Amino acid sequence: MVNDSHETSILLFSYGTLQDKAVQLANFGRELTGRPDAMTGYVQHWVAITDPEVLKTSGKAEHPIVYASYDPKDEVHGTVFEISQKELHAADSYEVADYKRVSVLLKSGVHAWVYIKA
Repeated sequence: MVNDSHETSILLFSYGTLQDKAVQLANFGRELTGRPDAMTGYVQHWVAITDPEVLKTSGKAEHPIVYASYDPKDEVHGTVFEISQKELHAADSYEVADYKRVSVLLKSGVHAWVYIKA
């Protein structure tokens, strides 16, 4: 749940480092709780990270990145989190230029924001 009950919950799907506790604490100031879900019609690859702050936060030189395959048999598994608008902006700031935020329909039938290949 979002900390401030006056804010609307936003769904964010993560298949990568936003699932890591250290990344969540650094960006949102709290550990997120979520539920498993998947994106269909997408495939996962890797991107080299050069941003020093992102490298420091995640501790990883490569991050997963997804792009549309348009094949419904392809799936990328991850976690859906409920976050606030402020936390969504923090996630936007964390993601490097290789990513763009889009809304997708997840396998569970809910729409969520996700970062895919720009």
